[in-house]
Amino acid sequence: MGSLDLNADATYTLIAVVGMALLGMILVASFVSRSRVFCQYLKHMTGIELKPSAVRRVYRSNGKGGVRDLLMDLLIQEDLADDARRVTPDSKPDTSVFDISEIAKK
Repeated sequence: MGSLDLNADATYTLIAVVGMALLGMILVASFVSRSRVFCQYLKHMTGIELKPSAVRRVYRSNGKGGVRDLLMDLLIQEDLADDARRVTPDSKPDTSVFDISEIAKK
């Protein structure tokens, strides 16, 4: 009575249930951390800091399109705030962000 005696079928079922529970927890964790990962990516790629709670609020009220619009508005505001980066239809592309020599110095 003190030991747990499992036959092969019960062992396979137990392993399957544990595996599904583990995958379910990973799925829930990935959905919960979406806004945090998005904000980290945004900060790394553009320098724009945004709070995950703001992203969640916009997503809840407006869905994917709302988050996309928020991102576009932030990118436009960031570009307009920098007078050195005036973009016109005739201006050349800014390739300074692709200059490897500057990155290698750091």
